[in-house]
Amino acid sequence: MAPRRPKGAGAFPKVVATPAPAPPDPASLYAALDLGTNSCRMLIAQPKGSQFHVVDSFSKSVQLGTGLESSGRLSRASMARTVQALRICKGKLEKHQVARMRLVATEACRRATNAREFIGFVRRETGLDLEIIEPEEEARLAVVSCAPLVSTRTEQLLVVDIGGGSTELVWIDLSAVPRTERPRAIMRLHGGFHMPDSPFPAARVVDWISVPLGVATLKEQFDDVEDDHARFALMSWFFEENLADFSPYSAEQVTEGFQIIGTSGTVTTVAASHLGLRRYDRTKVDGLRMTSTQIDQVIRTYLYLGPEGRRADPRIGRDRHALIMSGAAILQALMRVWPTDRLSVADRGLREGLLYAQMSADGVLEDGPF
Repeated sequence: MAPRRPKGAGAFPKVVATPAPAPPDPASLYAALDLGTNSCRMLIAQPKGSQFHVVDSFSKSVQLGTGLESSGRLSRASMARTVQALRICKGKLEKHQVARMRLVATEACRRATNAREFIGFVRRETGLDLEIIEPEEEARLAVVSCAPLVSTRTEQLLVVDIGGGSTELVWIDLSAVPRTERPRAIMRLHGGFHMPDSPFPAARVVDWISVPLGVATLKEQFDDVEDDHARFALMSWFFEENLADFSPYSAEQVTEGFQIIGTSGTVTTVAASHLGLRRYDRTKVDGLRMTSTQIDQVIRTYLYLGPEGRRADPRIGRDRHALIMSGAAILQALMRVWPTDRLSVADRGLREGLLYAQMSADGVLEDGPF
């Protein structure tokens, strides 16, 4: 005789609903929006320890600067595309009831003769107040965002932010800062590159420069060159010529204790290609270190693929294939001037810097003071 089954055996277990996590308190939220020459990006986050936790995000290629190089103006089509993206951002800000935010625009709006008209158009259509920031603040915020990636062994640091319309380079001397304090000394630069006397060890900004050439503007300058290899070489050498006023350009090369941190879609795309990622994974890219040789190998692969091959390469992505070679040309020029085996890849930038600066000013980050 078969044993009797316990009552209820074989029945489907009861479904126990897992309670949804409570939405974050709107009072703890901060937002940062970066409207660049090519992209519109936004983060909504809340402080968590000495970092922050991202609650919501948005990123879209709007190509605001299309045609700006030749006309000096933002086109109607570009402004309409951008406003559509900003409406989505406005919806997210309202959904999360965010009260503290900075919404900034950079090089395209700095250069466009009709920028004020555009800012007014955005305000009327979306209710958002965009602020056009100066190159120094853009560079400073990019530096601050990279503070967690600064090695305690780094004495000379070069932070490079390759944007759509401009590229910012900042050279920082950390040799007078105790090793364990170096990342925090970088964070304290959010208040300015030349801070008044402070009781804390200070990072010294040796020099900084904003080159009015980014992935979009550099590409437009050489659009008439048909040969792929020739266009790449011309872009790279032209960008290097524009570094002549940057004082560390001609400085004696340093290798010991020298670190470059690169922040941009170009750098993260090159890193993803190096890793062979068919699907982008920020956790594998942010903080990755690459050698000059590894970067050169990726760039040679891009050139071998040609325009059609790059368009079809999933590691590059359809949004970036048209701009990857101008970005790679900038990156190659930097590696030619400052060869290093310690280029750190940063999947972070202006938005993160804006968040850190707001949170630091409010004193809501732990392990301060910043």
